[in-house]
Amino acid sequence: MLSGMMLNAQSAKNKIEVLYFKANLACCKARSCNALESDIQKIISESYPDSSVVLTEVKLIDTTNNALIAKYKAVSQTVVIVRKKKNKEFSIDVSDIVKEYITNQNKETLKQELIAKVDEIKKKKK
Repeated sequence: MLSGMMLNAQSAKNKIEVLYFKANLACCKARSCNALESDIQKIISESYPDSSVVLTEVKLIDTTNNALIAKYKAVSQTVVIVRKKKNKEFSIDVSDIVKEYITNQNKETLKQELIAKVDEIKKKKK
């Protein structure tokens, strides 16, 4: 519910939200999941210091997030960029970019591709 409320509150300001869907994982996997989340957070905070783009963790285990999970067909480490403008919502699933990063660990490529997708969604006008 918190994620949904944050999404609605931020839509009034026309912010972009990066949803990071996270499972309740065993210790070893949790460390890598937390590291990935930290890398994405760092890219967002450095690239958008004005807080026009924010990262929100969405826990898969929290039943209040079921609507968001179903809407985006989310599994662990699903990452979706969302922008609400007036009564319209634009979203881009960037999980493929994240999966590639997990394999190659190239932070610069992750940064470039995430910023490109955020810029793409900023330009949506429908």
